[in-house]
Amino acid sequence: MQPTVKDVMTTNVIWVRKDASFKEIAATLRKHRFDAFPVLDDEAKVIGVVSESDMMPKEALIDEQDSLRGDITGIFHHKAEKKAHGVTADDLMTGRPVTVAPEETVEHAARLMYNHRVGRLPVVDASGHLIGIISRADVLAAFDRSDEEIRKEITDDVILYEFLDNRHALTVTVKAGVVTLEGTPETNATGHAIVRRVRHVPGVVAVRDRLSYPPPDEPGDTFDVLAEFPPD
Repeated sequence: MQPTVKDVMTTNVIWVRKDASFKEIAATLRKHRFDAFPVLDDEAKVIGVVSESDMMPKEALIDEQDSLRGDITGIFHHKAEKKAHGVTADDLMTGRPVTVAPEETVEHAARLMYNHRVGRLPVVDASGHLIGIISRADVLAAFDRSDEEIRKEITDDVILYEFLDNRHALTVTVKAGVVTLEGTPETNATGHAIVRRVRHVPGVVAVRDRLSYPPPDEPGDTFDVLAEFPPD
């Protein structure tokens, strides 16, 4: 079973209001040793994320505005200058934050983090209210499963429950999260479907397809596939 965001998220979330001062934000970052956290509006809905990088222009650029005007132009200059003069979370934050729902899979959350190059995602309910946060560490916790746990799920919940009547038709071995599948599936299509499904079992690092297929319809029936899970 695919773990969901609500299974691994942290519910004790550090956040700030949109009117929080620069000094308050800096103190919160330092106290909790985070590099970013959500910004909430008056209705406790997530409206942005403020990070260390959002606050750095204050220190780096505030005394160099005149000299930088000729060197930094366009959108980058406008954003940097705005943040350098920012005094509240509303001024500093990155708006339109990437969020995730608690019912989404951890795999989906990982893909969002990877595609948007962020280290954590606010978890929001259907109304946009903050209910938790999921980090890269939470996502990678899916790999913290024993080989026996992984093997049992593949054998009982995938092969037997979803595909075959006989759990002994295929042999499943797992070592350090790497799954090796051996045996003869009923059809090529069934064999490949099992391989694809096993890739998404939590904790699987890679799948080695060593199945003995019936006469193939197409060449190249045996292949190794890495689990599709974004790197840290």
